[in-house]
Amino acid sequence: MATAAAVASAAVTPPCCTSSLVAAISSTSSAQILLPPRYSTSRVSLLKSGGSQKLGFFADRNLEAFSETRSVVTLHSNTTAIQAAIVTETETTKKVKKESRKNDEGLSTNVFKPKDPYIGRCLLNTKIVGDDAPGETWHMVFTTEGKVPYREGQSIGVVPPGTDANGKPHKLRLYSIASSAPGDFGDYKTVSLCVKRLVYTNDKGEVVKGVCSNFLCDLKPADEVAITGPVGKEMLMPTDPNANIIMLATGTGIAPFRGFLWRMFFEKHDDYKFNGLAWLFLGVPTSSSLLYREEFEKMQGDYPENFRLDFAVSREQSNAKGEKMYIQTRMAEYAEELWQLLQKDNTFVYMCGLKGMEKGIDEIMTGLAERDGYVWADYKKQLKKGEQWNVEVY
Repeated sequence: MATAAAVASAAVTPPCCTSSLVAAISSTSSAQILLPPRYSTSRVSLLKSGGSQKLGFFADRNLEAFSETRSVVTLHSNTTAIQAAIVTETETTKKVKKESRKNDEGLSTNVFKPKDPYIGRCLLNTKIVGDDAPGETWHMVFTTEGKVPYREGQSIGVVPPGTDANGKPHKLRLYSIASSAPGDFGDYKTVSLCVKRLVYTNDKGEVVKGVCSNFLCDLKPADEVAITGPVGKEMLMPTDPNANIIMLATGTGIAPFRGFLWRMFFEKHDDYKFNGLAWLFLGVPTSSSLLYREEFEKMQGDYPENFRLDFAVSREQSNAKGEKMYIQTRMAEYAEELWQLLQKDNTFVYMCGLKGMEKGIDEIMTGLAERDGYVWADYKKQLKKGEQWNVEVY
């Protein structure tokens, strides 16, 4: 777990310039079972254990620590009702606080709010897609002077200047942070965003420009930016340096994963060295809109055993059936391998980008789960409960 002191020592190397209760009850004889003292005759809870080998994957995740003194309960299973005789009910039970598996120790949130934002300045703003790409996407870096401490996977808010049609100040827009905690320059004094300029034609034939995205994409060096946050815990990285981390992104949904991957492969930390498997799937419409391609390919070249990279370019690639290569289409090519990874307790899935891709991924996994005796919807709920399935889509 990173601490402020340990994190401060990070050195950045930019890639370029930049027993079973059920068994006891089912026997015809009475059984004495030790239960926690807080249980009463009206609150005896029977937990099924050992009934299915499939349950082992999720075992022992949310257990409570019982005190040494327990109540003795006699369960008579040969009657229509379970009779419980409480010997003692005087002791209290301590609950163990659920320990997060993510990097949330000392996490800062909402340091700055819309009424009193941090005023940063633009240091860098550059277009990172080709001229023939469908739409413009920009990478921008803002000063924070270390006053907006964030973690990989968090977001910041931006309050665009001016007022709306009702004369009220514009509301903030949230953007996933596209840099690791030390920032692009490694000094903990900047934050980066990846923003696509929103321009569309409405039903009246009028060209409409997104207020905040256009404000950001038009920023020049030294321009001021009103920043709020940081916010968010859903997309925080796991603390386990040996984890399998599967990252699924479409378009600018790549932002949090750039931060993940810089921490894993471009930085040196005293308290963190990634030894697991990072697997990134990035979906875009054209090859000219592949974001941060050079950075990711360098990581793959330097760490081939730890980093796998797969692109899905929908307008240029297709699968064996001739179907367009969306991110779920690409993942389907590795469906069996991905399913095997999802059955490991140290596999974490992160998804960021367009909402539609989650449905496609569900379709891939449903059949594989059923084949092995699972209901995918229930399985995914357990993954979420264990902080192993993390989604931020729009």
